[in-house]
This record gives sequence, C-alpha cells and structure tokens, in this order.
Amino acid sequence: MPTETAQKKLKRTATIISRLKKAYPDAHCALDHRTPLQLLVATILSAQCTDVRVNMVTPELFKRFPDAAALADANIADIEQIIRSTGFFRAKARAVQQTARLLVQNFSGQVPDTMEALTSLRGVGRKTANVVLGNAFGKNEGIVVDTHVGRIARRLGLTRHENPEKVEQDLMKLVPKKDWALFAHLLIFHGRNICFARKPNCDACTLSDICPSAFKIAK
Repeated sequence: MPTETAQKKLKRTATIISRLKKAYPDAHCALDHRTPLQLLVATILSAQCTDVRVNMVTPELFKRFPDAAALADANIADIEQIIRSTGFFRAKARAVQQTARLLVQNFSGQVPDTMEALTSLRGVGRKTANVVLGNAFGKNEGIVVDTHVGRIARRLGLTRHENPEKVEQDLMKLVPKKDWALFAHLLIFHGRNICFARKPNCDACTLSDICPSAFKIAK
C-alpha cells in the first residue's frame, strides 16, 4: 500500500471501524462481571491467562469474598487456592489483596472512576484502568492495547510501535473518542476469529482489501 496521508489514514480507520461493527455487532468485554470491583479483579487475573479461564474461577472468588473489605481481610492462601489455575497465582493473589486494601484505605472500598486514581492501585496500569473505565463506568479515557489489539493495529498499518502505550497514542489519534472502548473489543474479536497470530484467515477477512498486510503473512 502506498504512503498514506493523515487524512486518508483517518478515512481508512473509519472504514475499518464500520466494517468491524457489522462483523461483530455483539463485541463486548469477555470478562464476566457485575460490579466495577469484579471487573478490576478479573482484569488483574487475566494477565497471561485466557478470559475463559478467569471466568471459571471468579464466581467462587466473588462468592467467598464479595467486596473489597472481604478480599482485604482474606487469608491469602484461600485466594491463591481459588485462582491457582490462572497462573502466577501467588503474585496475582498479592496484587488482588493489596489492591483491595488500598480501595478500603483510600476509596472507602469503592473502585474509583478516574485514570489517576485507578493507576495508583497495586498492579493497575493504563491497560487495566482502560478496561475498568470503559466497561464498568462507560468512560472513554483511552484504548485497551492487549496482544490482539497491538498485533492487528500493526498489521493494519495504524501504528508501527510495539510499546502498548505508544500504540494507544497512535490509535487515539485515529479512532473517534466515542469508539475507544468498543474499538478494542472489535480488534480482540477479530483477532480471536480471523486475524490469528499465526495463519491469519485473510480469505475470510472483511478488511483484506484495505489491509497492507493481507495475504503477506506466512501461513
């Protein structure tokens, strides 16, 4: 694909969003949750783990420890046992409990709804904060950049960066703010269904005619 002007890239991004909305009308956060706290904890547990696996352990976790105070006061061995199958369970249990304690100490046990406050919590970076803000509070403060989003954004020529925060900054310039939270879900769904890390299914891709990487990735 020839060098794009900024205006043409914006127009192509709009086309990408429109097509993906039609392809994945039900795109949503795949982590099961009913409250901001449940989503925050589930997102912490999702590091280097599938959402499916996280959803298998969180019902018991939230039944045993339904609020931040309960998690803060829990025997950490009990948390570890419940979340063991998510991997790195000792570090994750510490992160969950320390986050719960900070919520109790600094936010009356409630999950805050600002980027600054969320990123003050143990183990909460921009990615986790964006997940919570966008999906629990309906606030478009940024774009979640996970492995799917980063990979597909690079394949689509929307960024050249590997660093998630630099990818996010590039995408925020191209995607309308009202679509920031949804855009991540669209790319994640696309990555899970079509644009695989290995052997992407370009033949079935709704974006193949406007993707500079289409049919060029070794199968």
